[in-house]
Amino acid sequence: MRCSTILAAVFALLSLGDTAAVAREPDFESILRFEAPREGATLAGWGGGPAETLHFDGEIVHAGSGAARVERDAESSGEFSSLTKSLTIDFGGQWIELRGFLRTEDVDGAAGLWLRQDGSSGPLQFTSMPAQQAGLSGTADWAEYSIRLPLVAGARDLVFGVLLSGQGRVWADDLELRVDDKPLSEAPERVIEQTILDTDQEFAAGSGIDLTTLTGTQTENVAVLGMMWGFLKYHHPRVAAGELHWDFELFRVLPAVLEAADRDAANRILEQWLETLGVPDSCQPCARPPEDAHLLPRLDWTRDTEALGEELSGHLPKVHARRFVGESFYVAHAPGVGNPVFDNELSYIDQQAPDAGYRILALLRLWNIIEYWFPYRDQLGDDWRSVLREFLPRMVAASDRDAYRLELLAFSAHIRDGHANLWAELDVRPPRGSCRWPVAMRFVEGRATVTAVLDRAPGEASGLELGDVIEAIDGRSVEELAEAWAPFYCASNSAARDRDIAAFLPRGPCGEIRLDIVRRGEAKTITVARLVDQDPMKDPHDRPGETFQLLSEDVAYIKLSSIRVQDVDRYLEQAAGTRGLVIDIRNYPSEFVVFALGSRLVEEPTPFARFTVADAENPGAFTWTEPLELRPAGPSYSGKVTILVDEVSLSQAEYTAMALRAGPRAVVVGSTTAGADGNVSPIPLPGGLRAMISGIGVFYPDKAPTQRVGIVPDIVATPTIRGLREGRDEVLEAAVRHLLGPEIEESRIQLMARWPAFPQ
Repeated sequence: MRCSTILAAVFALLSLGDTAAVAREPDFESILRFEAPREGATLAGWGGGPAETLHFDGEIVHAGSGAARVERDAESSGEFSSLTKSLTIDFGGQWIELRGFLRTEDVDGAAGLWLRQDGSSGPLQFTSMPAQQAGLSGTADWAEYSIRLPLVAGARDLVFGVLLSGQGRVWADDLELRVDDKPLSEAPERVIEQTILDTDQEFAAGSGIDLTTLTGTQTENVAVLGMMWGFLKYHHPRVAAGELHWDFELFRVLPAVLEAADRDAANRILEQWLETLGVPDSCQPCARPPEDAHLLPRLDWTRDTEALGEELSGHLPKVHARRFVGESFYVAHAPGVGNPVFDNELSYIDQQAPDAGYRILALLRLWNIIEYWFPYRDQLGDDWRSVLREFLPRMVAASDRDAYRLELLAFSAHIRDGHANLWAELDVRPPRGSCRWPVAMRFVEGRATVTAVLDRAPGEASGLELGDVIEAIDGRSVEELAEAWAPFYCASNSAARDRDIAAFLPRGPCGEIRLDIVRRGEAKTITVARLVDQDPMKDPHDRPGETFQLLSEDVAYIKLSSIRVQDVDRYLEQAAGTRGLVIDIRNYPSEFVVFALGSRLVEEPTPFARFTVADAENPGAFTWTEPLELRPAGPSYSGKVTILVDEVSLSQAEYTAMALRAGPRAVVVGSTTAGADGNVSPIPLPGGLRAMISGIGVFYPDKAPTQRVGIVPDIVATPTIRGLREGRDEVLEAAVRHLLGPEIEESRIQLMARWPAFPQ
C-alpha cells in the first residue's frame, strides 16, 4: 500500500485525543482571526504541533495584524503538522462549517482545513480538504476555502484547524465557524443529555482485574462469557436500550468467572447473571425474521446444553425470540447507507496501557462486532470461535501498550479485511523504526524490487537503482522476513498483503544495513543507510503529469487520483474523437466520480452493484438490496474504454472500477485489486485506539463477491523488472494495445505509454 503522508495525517488526526475541549473563550473570535493578545511569536489560544513548526506571522496576513504560519522542512519531526483548536459543542443546528483564508508556498505534500466531531467514544465524524480531494499544494495566493459536516446528535466536542503534510509553508487567517450558514454566535443553545455512560463511573480508573496468564479452564470460561456478553448486548431489551453500562457489567461478572473451577461452576455464575437482567417474558413489538437474507445469525451455541447446561441453553433462545426492537444504544445504522455505527462505544483514552480487564474488553468488543455486524463474516476462513479462544490468553499476556497494539493488529489480520486495521498504530507493526531507504518497493515478478527513487540525492547516494531486486537484509532473506511479518498485516488477499509488506520493507532503525541484491542478473552485496523517513507521497506509482492527457490523437488518458467531478464533462469533450480512453485507477480517487463518469460510459440503465446490509432486528443477519444502476447522461464517450487496476486499487477505487466496467465497451486491464470494498465503520477500542471494518457488503448485480476476490481483470498485465529499468508502463501498454488493435507497431505503443521525464 502507498502509505501517503496525507492519509497518515488524516488517521493521526482521527486518533488525536490529547486536546481537551473547552468552552468558548471571551476573545474566541479574535483567536480564530489570530488577533488575540499574545506574548512574542506565540499563537494565542491554539494548540497542535510539532511546536517548532507553528508560528505567528505579523507580516504576511490576509487582514488585520496577524496570521498563522505552519512551516515544515526536511528536518521537521513527524510526517505532518497540525494547528489545532477545540471547543464544547454547546450549540444546536444541522451543519457546522469551517471557513478560512489560506496561502501556500512550495508545499510538496498537502495543506488544508480539517474538522472533527468527537463523542464519548472518541471521533464520530471527520473531514478535511486533503481527505476530500488532493488538498492544496505548490504555491498559491490567499483564497477562501471551507469544509463542513452534519452535526451529529451524540457529538460532544468540536476539534478543528489547519493541516500541512510534507514540506513547505501554509498561512491561515480569518477563520470562522458557522452553523447552518450563520455565525456560531447566533446558533441556538444545546443541552447535552447524560446517559448511563456518563453516570456509571465505577471502573473509569481501571477494571480491577490484574493478571497476565489464563489457564485453559479460564480461557474456555471467559470465551463463553464473551459470547454471551455480546449476544445479550445486541438482543436483551434492557441492554440494547442502554439501561446498563455494558462494559462495566462485564467487569462486574468477570472476576467470578475467572475464579470458577470448571464449566459447571462458570455456568451457574452466568445463570445468576442472567437472572439479575431478567429473561423477557414477552415482546411488544416482536422482531420479524429476515427476508431475502444473504447471511443468517449463527446462534446454534445458545442451545448447546452440553456447553451451557440446561438452564442457560433454555433461557438464551427465549431472549432471542423476545429480542429488542428499535434504535439500539450500542449500534446504529448510517442513514441512506446502512453500515453499522458504534458511536456509544467508549475508547477510554485515559487507559493508554489498558489493564487485563480492558484488554479482554477490547477483544470481546471487536470479536462480537465481527460476529454480528461484519458483512463478510462467511469469508473469515477460520473458525471464529477458535480465534476468540486463541487470542484471549494472548491479549491477557500483552501487558504493555506496544504488545497490546500488536496483538490487536494480529487479531485484525484474522478478519481478512483490508479496512480492518489500526490505521494510526502502524508504527508498532514490523519492521519497526523511524528511518528507511530512500526508495519505493514493490513485489514484481514475485521479487522485492526497487520501483522508484524517492529523493534524487539520497537515492543516488544509496547505491540502489531502479529494478534492483532485494534478496536479503542483514543476512535474513526477504522471504523469511515477509513470512514473519505477515501475521500483523491486515489484508483481504495476498496481493494487498504483499503490497503493504513491500512498502514497509525499507523501514527500520536509522543507520547502515547490508543488502544482498540482484542487478541485471548479477548478485551484489551493498551497504545502504536508512535515513530519516522519506515522504511516501513521492512514490510515483501514479503516472506523472496532468489528470487528463492525450497519449496520441487516438488515445486519451484520465487518472482518478487527481480528478474533480466538475471537470469530467470537459475531459470527455477533449477525448471526443479518440478511438480509446484509458481510465487509470491504480490509485485512490480524489473525488467520488462513480456516477459523474460512469453515466457517460453507458447507453441504457445498467446495473453495476448490489449490497448486503445488516438487519437491525436480526443481529448477525444481512439482507440484499436491489441492484444499483448507472443511467446514461451526456456528454457520452463512444470509444473503447480500458480501466487500469492493480493491488493499490482499494475500496472506493474498486467500487469505481465495478461501475465503469459496466459500460458496454469497457474492459479492466491489470492485476487483482485489494479486495476490500464497502463503506467503512470505525470501532473505538480501549486505549484511545480505533479499528475499522467494511460495513456493508458489495457484490456484482448477480451476487458474485468482490471482497477478498478483488476486481479480476479481463486482460491480465503486470510490470516486469526489465520494463521498470526501461521506464515502461507495461499495464498501460496492454491497455493501449487493446484500444488500438494488433496492427500498431510495438515501438509506437511503448512510446505512448512511456512515463514522462524518464529517467528521473
